[in-house]
Amino acid sequence: MEVDSVPGGNSVSSAIPSNTMSAAAAASCAPSSKLTQLSESLKLEHQFMRVPFEHYKKTIRTNHRIVEKEISSVVSSVVDVADSELSPGDAVQRLNSLVFRLQGLKRKLEEGGLAENMQAQKCRARIDHLESADAENLCEWNNTRLKRILVDYMLRMSYYDTAEKLAKDSDILDFVDIDVFHEAKKVIIALNNKDVAPALAWCSENKSRLKKSKSKFEFQLRLQEFIELVRAVKHLDAIAYARKYLSPWGGTYLKEVQRVMATLAFKGTTECPTYKVLFEAKQWDYLVEQFKQEFCKLYGMTFESLLNIFLQAGLSALKTPFCYEDDCTKEDPLSQELFRKLAMPLPFSKQHHSKLVCYITKDLMDTENPPLVLPNGHVYSTKAMEEMARKNNGVIQCPRTGDICNFSNLVKSYIS
Repeated sequence: MEVDSVPGGNSVSSAIPSNTMSAAAAASCAPSSKLTQLSESLKLEHQFMRVPFEHYKKTIRTNHRIVEKEISSVVSSVVDVADSELSPGDAVQRLNSLVFRLQGLKRKLEEGGLAENMQAQKCRARIDHLESADAENLCEWNNTRLKRILVDYMLRMSYYDTAEKLAKDSDILDFVDIDVFHEAKKVIIALNNKDVAPALAWCSENKSRLKKSKSKFEFQLRLQEFIELVRAVKHLDAIAYARKYLSPWGGTYLKEVQRVMATLAFKGTTECPTYKVLFEAKQWDYLVEQFKQEFCKLYGMTFESLLNIFLQAGLSALKTPFCYEDDCTKEDPLSQELFRKLAMPLPFSKQHHSKLVCYITKDLMDTENPPLVLPNGHVYSTKAMEEMARKNNGVIQCPRTGDICNFSNLVKSYIS
Protein backbone atom coordinates (compact mmCIF):
# COMPACT_ATOMS: atom_id res chain seq x y z
CA MET A 1 0.00 0.00 0.00
CA GLU A 2 1.23 3.44 -0.88
CA VAL A 3 0.27 6.51 1.11
CA ASP A 4 0.30 9.81 -0.74
CA SER A 5 0.05 12.52 1.90
CA VAL A 6 -1.83 15.73 1.29
CA PRO A 7 -0.35 18.63 3.32
CA GLY A 8 -2.75 20.83 5.21
CA GLY A 9 -2.46 24.43 6.29
CA ASN A 10 -3.23 27.69 4.59
CA SER A 11 -2.06 28.38 1.07
CA VAL A 12 0.42 31.17 0.42
CA SER A 13 -1.40 34.43 -0.17
CA SER A 14 0.15 37.63 -1.49
CA ALA A 15 -1.22 40.72 -3.09
CA ILE A 16 -1.27 40.52 -6.90
CA PRO A 17 -2.89 42.66 -9.52
CA SER A 18 -6.54 41.71 -9.86
CA ASN A 19 -6.40 41.64 -13.65
CA THR A 20 -3.89 38.78 -13.55
CA MET A 21 -6.71 36.49 -12.52
CA SER A 22 -8.67 37.11 -15.71
CA ALA A 23 -6.73 34.35 -17.44
CA ALA A 24 -8.01 31.79 -14.97
CA ALA A 25 -11.57 33.03 -15.35
CA ALA A 26 -11.34 32.83 -19.14
CA ALA A 27 -10.29 29.20 -18.98
CA SER A 28 -13.48 28.01 -17.29
CA CYS A 29 -13.83 25.17 -19.79
CA ALA A 30 -10.53 23.62 -18.67
CA PRO A 31 -10.27 20.92 -16.00
CA SER A 32 -10.83 22.29 -12.50
CA SER A 33 -7.55 20.81 -11.22
CA LYS A 34 -5.55 22.79 -13.76
CA LEU A 35 -7.48 25.95 -12.98
CA THR A 36 -6.81 25.49 -9.28
CA GLN A 37 -3.13 24.92 -9.97
CA LEU A 38 -2.98 28.03 -12.14
CA SER A 39 -4.76 30.14 -9.53
CA GLU A 40 -2.37 29.03 -6.79
CA SER A 41 0.63 29.68 -9.06
CA LEU A 42 -0.43 33.25 -9.72
CA LYS A 43 -0.69 33.93 -5.98
CA LEU A 44 3.06 33.34 -5.68
CA GLU A 45 4.01 36.06 -8.19
CA HIS A 46 4.15 38.95 -5.72
CA GLN A 47 7.91 39.44 -6.11
CA PHE A 48 7.63 39.12 -9.90
CA MET A 49 5.58 42.33 -10.03
CA ARG A 50 6.92 44.13 -6.96
CA VAL A 51 10.61 44.35 -7.92
CA PRO A 52 10.28 46.20 -11.28
CA PHE A 53 7.63 48.48 -9.77
CA GLU A 54 9.93 49.45 -6.88
CA HIS A 55 12.78 50.00 -9.36
CA TYR A 56 10.47 52.20 -11.44
CA LYS A 57 9.51 54.27 -8.40
CA LYS A 58 13.16 54.65 -7.39
CA THR A 59 14.09 55.98 -10.85
CA ILE A 60 11.26 58.50 -10.70
CA ARG A 61 12.38 59.68 -7.25
CA THR A 62 16.00 60.01 -8.43
CA ASN A 63 15.01 62.08 -11.47
CA HIS A 64 12.79 64.26 -9.28
CA ARG A 65 15.65 64.93 -6.85
CA ILE A 66 17.98 65.88 -9.71
CA VAL A 67 15.46 68.36 -11.10
CA GLU A 68 14.76 69.92 -7.70
CA LYS A 69 18.45 70.30 -6.90
CA GLU A 70 19.45 71.78 -10.26
CA ILE A 71 16.47 74.13 -10.59
CA SER A 72 16.92 75.39 -7.05
CA SER A 73 20.60 76.07 -7.73
CA VAL A 74 19.90 77.83 -11.04
CA VAL A 75 17.18 80.03 -9.54
CA SER A 76 19.48 80.96 -6.67
CA SER A 77 22.25 81.86 -9.14
CA VAL A 78 19.88 84.02 -11.20
CA VAL A 79 18.83 85.91 -8.05
CA ASP A 80 22.49 86.45 -7.16
CA VAL A 81 23.23 87.82 -10.62
CA ALA A 82 20.21 90.14 -10.46
CA ASP A 83 21.19 91.48 -7.02
CA SER A 84 24.90 91.90 -7.77
CA GLU A 85 26.45 94.87 -9.50
CA LEU A 86 28.13 92.99 -12.35
CA SER A 87 29.20 94.50 -15.63
CA PRO A 88 27.01 93.53 -18.60
CA GLY A 89 29.76 91.28 -19.92
CA ASP A 90 30.16 89.40 -16.62
CA ALA A 91 26.41 89.08 -16.25
CA VAL A 92 26.10 87.59 -19.74
CA GLN A 93 28.94 85.17 -18.99
CA ARG A 94 27.24 84.04 -15.74
CA LEU A 95 23.91 83.61 -17.51
CA ASN A 96 25.54 81.62 -20.33
CA SER A 97 27.03 79.24 -17.77
CA LEU A 98 23.55 78.77 -16.31
CA VAL A 99 22.20 78.01 -19.80
CA PHE A 100 24.86 75.33 -20.27
CA ARG A 101 23.90 73.92 -16.88
CA LEU A 102 20.25 73.75 -17.84
CA GLN A 103 21.17 72.04 -21.11
CA GLY A 104 23.05 69.44 -19.09
CA LEU A 105 19.96 69.00 -16.92
CA LYS A 106 17.87 68.48 -20.05
CA ARG A 107 20.19 65.67 -21.20
CA LYS A 108 19.97 64.04 -17.79
CA LEU A 109 16.19 64.23 -17.87
CA GLU A 110 16.09 62.68 -21.33
CA GLU A 111 18.25 59.78 -20.11
CA GLY A 112 16.09 59.46 -17.01
CA GLY A 113 12.94 59.49 -19.12
CA LEU A 114 14.29 56.66 -21.27
CA ALA A 115 15.10 54.65 -18.13
CA GLU A 116 11.58 55.25 -16.79
CA ASN A 117 10.01 54.16 -20.09
CA MET A 118 12.08 50.98 -20.18
CA GLN A 119 11.06 50.07 -16.64
CA ALA A 120 7.40 50.88 -17.34
CA GLN A 121 7.57 48.58 -20.38
CA LYS A 122 9.06 45.84 -18.22
CA CYS A 123 6.16 46.16 -15.78
CA ARG A 124 3.73 45.99 -18.70
CA ALA A 125 5.48 42.91 -20.13
CA ARG A 126 5.19 41.11 -16.79
CA ILE A 127 1.51 41.93 -16.45
CA ASP A 128 0.93 40.63 -19.98
CA HIS A 129 2.87 37.47 -19.11
CA LEU A 130 0.67 36.81 -16.08
CA GLU A 131 -2.49 37.51 -18.08
CA SER A 132 -1.35 35.08 -20.79
CA ALA A 133 -1.39 32.16 -18.34
CA ASP A 134 -4.23 29.71 -18.88
CA ALA A 135 -4.85 26.01 -18.46
CA GLU A 136 -3.95 25.28 -22.09
CA ASN A 137 -0.38 26.63 -21.93
CA LEU A 138 0.25 25.85 -18.26
CA CYS A 139 3.18 23.52 -19.00
CA GLU A 140 4.99 26.09 -21.16
CA TRP A 141 4.22 28.86 -18.65
CA ASN A 142 5.66 26.78 -15.80
CA ASN A 143 8.81 26.09 -17.85
CA THR A 144 9.31 29.84 -18.23
CA ARG A 145 8.70 30.25 -14.53
CA LEU A 146 11.33 27.61 -13.72
CA LYS A 147 13.89 29.51 -15.81
CA ARG A 148 12.96 32.72 -13.98
CA ILE A 149 13.52 31.00 -10.65
CA LEU A 150 16.91 29.65 -11.79
CA VAL A 151 18.02 33.11 -12.96
CA ASP A 152 16.92 34.58 -9.61
CA TYR A 153 19.02 31.97 -7.79
CA MET A 154 22.09 32.63 -9.96
CA LEU A 155 21.84 36.37 -9.43
CA ARG A 156 21.62 35.94 -5.65
CA MET A 157 24.67 33.66 -5.76
CA SER A 158 26.59 36.28 -7.83
CA TYR A 159 26.67 34.15 -11.00
CA TYR A 160 25.81 37.22 -13.07
CA ASP A 161 27.23 36.15 -16.44
CA THR A 162 25.56 32.73 -16.31
CA ALA A 163 22.25 34.28 -15.27
CA GLU A 164 22.39 36.80 -18.12
CA LYS A 165 23.21 34.12 -20.68
CA LEU A 166 20.31 31.91 -19.56
CA ALA A 167 17.94 34.90 -19.64
CA LYS A 168 19.03 35.89 -23.16
CA ASP A 169 18.91 32.35 -24.54
CA SER A 170 15.43 31.84 -23.02
CA ASP A 171 14.22 35.30 -24.15
CA ILE A 172 13.07 36.24 -20.65
CA LEU A 173 15.11 39.41 -20.05
CA ASP A 174 11.91 41.35 -19.26
CA PHE A 175 10.94 38.72 -16.68
CA VAL A 176 14.14 38.79 -14.60
CA ASP A 177 15.85 41.49 -12.53
CA ILE A 178 19.40 41.51 -13.88
CA ASP A 179 19.64 45.32 -13.96
CA VAL A 180 18.50 45.52 -10.32
CA PHE A 181 21.08 42.97 -9.18
CA HIS A 182 23.85 44.75 -11.09
CA GLU A 183 23.23 47.65 -8.71
CA ALA A 184 23.92 45.29 -5.80
CA LYS A 185 26.91 43.72 -7.56
CA LYS A 186 29.02 46.90 -7.25
CA VAL A 187 28.39 47.16 -3.52
CA ILE A 188 29.02 43.46 -2.83
CA ILE A 189 32.32 43.45 -4.76
CA ALA A 190 33.45 46.57 -2.90
CA LEU A 191 32.58 45.12 0.51
CA ASN A 192 34.44 41.92 -0.34
CA ASN A 193 37.43 44.17 -1.11
CA LYS A 194 36.97 45.92 2.27
CA ASP A 195 35.70 49.16 0.73
CA VAL A 196 32.58 50.76 2.23
CA ALA A 197 32.36 53.80 -0.07
CA PRO A 198 29.89 52.29 -2.62
CA ALA A 199 27.76 50.91 0.22
CA LEU A 200 27.63 54.33 1.90
CA ALA A 201 26.69 55.92 -1.43
CA TRP A 202 23.87 53.35 -1.76
CA CYS A 203 22.68 54.24 1.75
CA SER A 204 22.69 57.92 0.81
CA GLU A 205 20.60 57.24 -2.32
CA ASN A 206 18.04 55.31 -0.30
CA LYS A 207 18.31 57.26 2.95
CA SER A 208 14.60 57.99 3.42
CA ARG A 209 13.50 54.41 2.85
CA LEU A 210 16.21 52.94 5.06
CA LYS A 211 15.28 55.39 7.80
CA LYS A 212 11.64 54.42 7.46
CA SER A 213 12.48 50.74 7.91
CA LYS A 214 14.76 51.59 10.90
CA SER A 215 17.77 50.05 9.19
CA LYS A 216 21.12 50.15 11.02
CA PHE A 217 23.17 49.14 7.98
CA GLU A 218 24.74 52.59 7.54
CA PHE A 219 25.66 52.59 11.23
CA GLN A 220 27.34 49.19 10.84
CA LEU A 221 29.35 50.55 7.90
CA ARG A 222 30.48 53.54 9.98
CA LEU A 223 31.54 51.25 12.81
CA GLN A 224 33.60 49.16 10.39
CA GLU A 225 35.34 52.25 8.99
CA PHE A 226 36.20 53.29 12.53
CA ILE A 227 37.58 49.81 13.29
CA GLU A 228 39.78 49.94 10.19
CA LEU A 229 41.27 53.25 11.35
CA VAL A 230 42.00 51.71 14.76
CA ARG A 231 43.52 48.66 13.08
CA ALA A 232 45.82 50.98 11.12
CA VAL A 233 46.82 52.70 14.41
CA LYS A 234 45.39 56.04 13.20
CA HIS A 235 43.88 56.95 16.55
CA LEU A 236 43.58 60.68 15.97
CA ASP A 237 41.85 60.08 12.65
CA ALA A 238 39.59 57.53 14.34
CA ILE A 239 38.59 60.05 17.05
CA ALA A 240 37.85 62.73 14.45
CA TYR A 241 35.84 60.19 12.44
CA ALA A 242 33.84 59.17 15.52
CA ARG A 243 32.99 62.78 16.33
CA LYS A 244 31.73 63.39 12.80
CA TYR A 245 30.01 60.11 11.90
CA LEU A 246 29.37 58.06 15.07
CA SER A 247 28.20 60.71 17.52
CA PRO A 248 24.90 61.30 15.61
CA TRP A 249 24.05 57.64 16.25
CA GLY A 250 24.86 57.82 19.96
CA GLY A 251 21.29 58.44 21.05
CA THR A 252 20.06 55.31 19.26
CA TYR A 253 22.97 52.89 19.58
CA LEU A 254 24.88 54.16 22.62
CA LYS A 255 26.14 50.75 23.81
CA GLU A 256 27.53 49.83 20.40
CA VAL A 257 29.28 53.22 20.12
CA GLN A 258 30.79 52.86 23.61
CA ARG A 259 32.00 49.36 22.81
CA VAL A 260 33.68 50.35 19.57
CA MET A 261 35.26 53.45 21.14
CA ALA A 262 36.88 51.19 23.72
CA THR A 263 38.94 49.62 20.91
CA LEU A 264 41.12 52.75 20.99
CA ALA A 265 42.72 51.21 24.06
CA PHE A 266 43.45 47.94 22.22
CA LYS A 267 45.44 46.91 19.17
CA GLY A 268 44.03 45.03 16.20
CA THR A 269 45.85 41.93 17.49
CA THR A 270 44.13 41.97 20.90
CA GLU A 271 43.16 38.62 22.42
CA CYS A 272 40.33 40.05 24.51
CA PRO A 273 37.24 38.17 23.21
CA THR A 274 34.94 41.21 23.59
CA TYR A 275 37.00 43.30 21.17
CA LYS A 276 38.85 40.65 19.18
CA VAL A 277 35.65 39.78 17.31
CA LEU A 278 35.39 43.38 16.04
CA PHE A 279 38.71 43.01 14.20
CA GLU A 280 37.96 39.65 12.60
CA ALA A 281 37.60 39.36 8.82
CA LYS A 282 34.15 37.76 9.18
CA GLN A 283 32.79 41.23 10.03
CA TRP A 284 33.04 42.04 6.32
CA ASP A 285 31.09 38.88 5.49
CA TYR A 286 28.46 39.99 7.96
CA LEU A 287 28.22 43.36 6.20
CA VAL A 288 27.73 41.62 2.85
CA GLU A 289 24.88 39.55 4.27
CA GLN A 290 23.42 42.61 5.96
CA PHE A 291 23.48 44.50 2.66
CA LYS A 292 21.77 41.63 0.82
CA GLN A 293 18.96 41.64 3.38
CA GLU A 294 18.50 45.41 3.19
CA PHE A 295 18.61 45.25 -0.60
CA CYS A 296 15.93 42.55 -0.72
CA LYS A 297 13.76 44.46 1.76
CA LEU A 298 14.07 47.65 -0.30
CA TYR A 299 12.81 45.95 -3.47
CA GLY A 300 10.24 43.71 -1.80
CA MET A 301 12.17 40.49 -2.50
CA THR A 302 12.20 37.38 -0.34
CA PHE A 303 15.38 36.98 1.72
CA GLU A 304 15.70 33.37 0.56
CA SER A 305 15.97 32.63 -3.15
CA LEU A 306 12.75 31.42 -4.78
CA LEU A 307 14.51 28.17 -5.68
CA ASN A 308 15.20 27.41 -2.02
CA ILE A 309 11.67 28.37 -1.01
CA PHE A 310 10.00 26.14 -3.58
CA LEU A 311 12.33 23.21 -2.86
CA GLN A 312 11.75 23.47 0.88
CA ALA A 313 7.98 23.75 0.43
CA GLY A 314 7.90 20.75 -1.91
CA LEU A 315 10.12 18.55 0.23
CA SER A 316 8.23 19.46 3.40
CA ALA A 317 4.91 18.65 1.71
CA LEU A 318 6.24 15.22 0.72
CA LYS A 319 7.97 14.47 4.02
CA THR A 320 6.19 11.92 6.22
CA PRO A 321 7.55 9.39 8.74
CA PHE A 322 6.80 6.67 6.16
CA CYS A 323 9.43 8.18 3.82
CA TYR A 324 12.23 7.10 6.17
CA GLU A 325 11.12 3.47 6.49
CA ASP A 326 12.95 0.70 4.68
CA ASP A 327 9.91 -0.36 2.65
CA CYS A 328 9.26 3.18 1.35
CA THR A 329 8.18 2.93 -2.29
CA LYS A 330 10.80 3.91 -4.84
CA GLU A 331 8.33 6.24 -6.51
CA ASP A 332 8.53 8.54 -3.48
CA PRO A 333 11.27 11.16 -4.10
CA LEU A 334 12.23 10.96 -0.43
CA SER A 335 13.20 7.34 -0.88
CA GLN A 336 16.40 8.76 -2.40
CA GLU A 337 19.18 9.45 0.08
CA LEU A 338 20.06 12.90 -1.34
CA PHE A 339 16.47 14.10 -1.04
CA ARG A 340 16.31 12.72 2.51
CA LYS A 341 19.37 14.79 3.47
CA LEU A 342 17.84 17.93 1.98
CA ALA A 343 14.57 17.32 3.83
CA MET A 344 16.20 16.44 7.17
CA PRO A 345 15.93 19.91 8.80
CA LEU A 346 12.43 20.50 7.42
CA PRO A 347 9.21 19.77 9.34
CA PHE A 348 6.92 16.88 8.46
CA SER A 349 3.90 17.79 6.39
CA LYS A 350 0.83 18.82 8.32
CA GLN A 351 -1.74 16.23 7.31
CA HIS A 352 -5.48 16.58 7.61
CA HIS A 353 -6.24 13.77 5.16
CA SER A 354 -4.38 10.96 3.43
CA LYS A 355 -4.96 9.18 0.14
CA LEU A 356 -4.63 5.43 -0.29
CA VAL A 357 -3.22 4.57 -3.70
CA CYS A 358 -3.26 1.07 -5.15
CA TYR A 359 0.22 -0.39 -5.66
CA ILE A 360 -0.87 -2.14 -8.89
CA THR A 361 -3.16 0.29 -10.72
CA LYS A 362 -2.09 3.55 -9.02
CA ASP A 363 -5.80 4.35 -8.67
CA LEU A 364 -7.22 6.00 -5.59
CA MET A 365 -8.79 3.60 -3.09
CA ASP A 366 -12.04 5.02 -1.73
CA THR A 367 -15.66 3.97 -1.15
CA GLU A 368 -16.09 3.37 -4.89
CA ASN A 369 -12.91 1.29 -5.10
CA PRO A 370 -12.36 0.01 -1.53
CA PRO A 371 -9.12 -1.64 -0.40
CA LEU A 372 -8.93 -5.42 -0.01
CA VAL A 373 -6.55 -7.07 2.45
CA LEU A 374 -4.69 -10.26 1.48
CA PRO A 375 -3.97 -12.97 4.09
CA ASN A 376 -0.33 -11.80 4.16
CA GLY A 377 -1.44 -8.28 5.19
CA HIS A 378 -0.80 -6.41 1.92
CA VAL A 379 -3.57 -4.17 0.61
CA TYR A 380 -4.67 -3.58 -2.99
CA SER A 381 -7.71 -2.02 -4.64
CA THR A 382 -10.88 -3.97 -5.41
CA LYS A 383 -10.61 -3.23 -9.14
CA ALA A 384 -7.05 -4.61 -9.29
CA MET A 385 -7.99 -7.78 -7.41
CA GLU A 386 -11.11 -8.38 -9.48
CA GLU A 387 -9.14 -7.96 -12.69
CA MET A 388 -6.45 -10.40 -11.48
CA ALA A 389 -9.06 -12.93 -10.34
CA ARG A 390 -10.82 -12.72 -13.70
CA LYS A 391 -7.59 -13.51 -15.57
CA ASN A 392 -6.46 -16.31 -13.21
CA ASN A 393 -9.74 -18.18 -12.51
CA GLY A 394 -10.24 -16.64 -9.07
CA VAL A 395 -6.60 -16.99 -7.98
CA ILE A 396 -4.75 -14.00 -6.54
CA GLN A 397 -0.95 -13.68 -6.47
CA CYS A 398 0.58 -10.92 -4.36
CA PRO A 399 2.89 -8.89 -6.66
CA ARG A 400 5.21 -8.10 -3.77
CA THR A 401 5.70 -11.43 -2.04
CA GLY A 402 4.43 -13.93 -4.62
CA ASP A 403 1.98 -15.48 -2.10
CA ILE A 404 -1.06 -17.16 -3.71
CA CYS A 405 -4.62 -17.23 -2.37
CA ASN A 406 -8.22 -17.34 -3.57
CA PHE A 407 -10.23 -14.18 -4.18
CA SER A 408 -12.70 -15.38 -1.57
CA ASN A 409 -9.97 -15.15 1.09
CA LEU A 410 -9.65 -11.37 0.65
CA VAL A 411 -11.13 -9.12 3.37
CA LYS A 412 -12.58 -5.70 2.67
CA SER A 413 -11.01 -2.84 4.62
CA TYR A 414 -12.97 0.26 5.54
CA ILE A 415 -11.60 3.81 5.44
CA SER A 416 -12.61 5.95 8.39
